[in-house]
Amino acid sequence: MYDIVGMDYPCVDLNVNVDTMPKPNGAMRINNLSWQGGGKVASGIVTAARLGASCAIFGVVGDDRYGAFCKKDFEDHGIDTSHLIMRENTRTALDIVLSDKETMGRSMVFYPGTIRRLTGDEIPVDDLKNTKYFFMAGVNPVAKKSAEIAKEHGAKIFIDADSYSEELAAYIPSIDIFVASEFVYNGMFDNDRYEDNCRSVMKQGPEIVVFTFGERGAVGMSRDGFFTVPAYQVDVVDTVGAGDDFHGAFLAGLLQPDWGLTYITQFASAVSAIKCTRIGGRAGIPDMKTTLKFMETGEIDYTEIDRRVAHYERGIEYV
Repeated sequence: MYDIVGMDYPCVDLNVNVDTMPKPNGAMRINNLSWQGGGKVASGIVTAARLGASCAIFGVVGDDRYGAFCKKDFEDHGIDTSHLIMRENTRTALDIVLSDKETMGRSMVFYPGTIRRLTGDEIPVDDLKNTKYFFMAGVNPVAKKSAEIAKEHGAKIFIDADSYSEELAAYIPSIDIFVASEFVYNGMFDNDRYEDNCRSVMKQGPEIVVFTFGERGAVGMSRDGFFTVPAYQVDVVDTVGAGDDFHGAFLAGLLQPDWGLTYITQFASAVSAIKCTRIGGRAGIPDMKTTLKFMETGEIDYTEIDRRVAHYERGIEYV
């Protein structure tokens, strides 16, 4: 029995941090450079695994060096990759993620790769029959079929809803835990009546509804009522992956038997905040002990985190 089974199309992130973005025909010295895995569910499930969850991932990468990198990074975190397909003669997606200190923003250029997407007969049915949560992001036929199988066998459906679409809106009744970004909120609503709007989403089917608003915190609702959670204040280096890691930490929190929803959201916010103090979506992910200490004292123990930073800073052939 897994705690979490996730579906994604993992990619590689080359994270680059500079003081300011170079002007046309100009140049800028790189402050930090880091090779890390990427993908919404992919990074979220790494976070959950770091925090003690038993996880498996399925999806597709290429059979190139980037695909091997993605697979190894999952396995280094104890994640089952037995159903992560490496398509022959295809290339894994690559994102070059540029963040700058001047604006604290980020920009991306990406190569989508050449992989062929999953088909229905490649769904790992046995894994989906033996998990507590199915973790998805995109609303597509294979993800929906996978969710249907998992739900038939008792799993809860958890979605990382990052952007609004009519497909997402139509799928809300099938979701058990709906954790969405401010972009989804703005696509669904044109006001700040957060409690009323969370309630309206819950009435469609989800038992938990949470919307995240970055540095403005989060709001949410369950059968126990409405709540708000402020964001933690940290010295931000890079926000890449902050939302992905929030979702993974939220799932890890749901696995704790005595934690209420407000505390789970605070915990996920703490993990995301700590991540933002280091470059990339994975190097700065804290473990459980580090996160709980930060929540209690406001102090971040970087002993292990900075070992991870150094690990990802090496060339991709070493990671």
